[in-house]
Parts: sequence; C-alpha cells; structure tokens
Amino acid sequence: MGSVPAIKAASAGSPDPGWDSAKAPSLGDFEELAQTAFDRLPDEFRALCADVIFNVTEFPEDDVCKELGAESPFDILGLFSGVGLPQQGYSPQTGQMPNTIHLYRRPILDYWAENDESLGAIVTHVLVHEIGHHFGFSDEDMEAIEQAAG
Repeated sequence: MGSVPAIKAASAGSPDPGWDSAKAPSLGDFEELAQTAFDRLPDEFRALCADVIFNVTEFPEDDVCKELGAESPFDILGLFSGVGLPQQGYSPQTGQMPNTIHLYRRPILDYWAENDESLGAIVTHVLVHEIGHHFGFSDEDMEAIEQAAG
C-alpha cells in the first residue's frame, strides 16, 4: 500500500509535523488495499471470482445513484454490477457485460472518518458484501466469509 505517514504525538505547545504531510489514501492505495483484502479471503471463494473485474473509483456514477435511489453519492460504498452466478445460465449471453465489483473511495473514506473501524476492515466488508451479491449469498454467509478473512 502507498505510504501514509504515521502521526506522532505532539509535544505540548508544538504543532505535530505528521499532520502537515498526512494524506488520504489515493486510488492506487485503495486498489492495493482491496487486493490485500481479496488475497485474505478463502481460496475457494477467490477461485469463483476469476472472471469478476474489480474497479476502484472516486464516486458512483450519477445514473447509479439515481437507479439506487441514493440521496447522495456518499450513500453507496460499493456495487456489484452484472449477472450473479445464481441467475446465469450455462453460458454467458451475447453482449453481456462482465461482472464487476465497484469500490468507491470517497464514500468509503467518509464512512471511515465517521466510524470506529479500521480502513482495512471497511474495505474488506464492502468487498465481501459486493462479491456476495455475485454469488447470491445471504448476509449470514457474507459475515462468515468476512470472519474467515480476519
């Protein structure tokens, strides 16, 4: 993952130099974080995602927000688009777009800033949840997979 400087405790009366150089993780950092989260998932689970494309962007597209009835683009942390495995036939339909997992950096960062969870845990949760939609898993199934990922 990209380097995000550790923030050191400031001595009384002096500004903390760590705050001056601290930056939010970039899209590249998020891609690395998502890859690390994915690599920690059970092997059997990852093997079934071979044809899924992973995409990290700043925000969901306006049409996605509208379709999902989101009041704000910050309301959507991730999205599965495509045809889930339970709905697929034996062969893909002609012209079918590839299954894609979208992670949205800015909404995830906003959620992280407002909650007491690590960024890695949040990315893992969103990733597992969206992959779960690909498989047609229940929330309980997804929770068990998350637990297995640590």
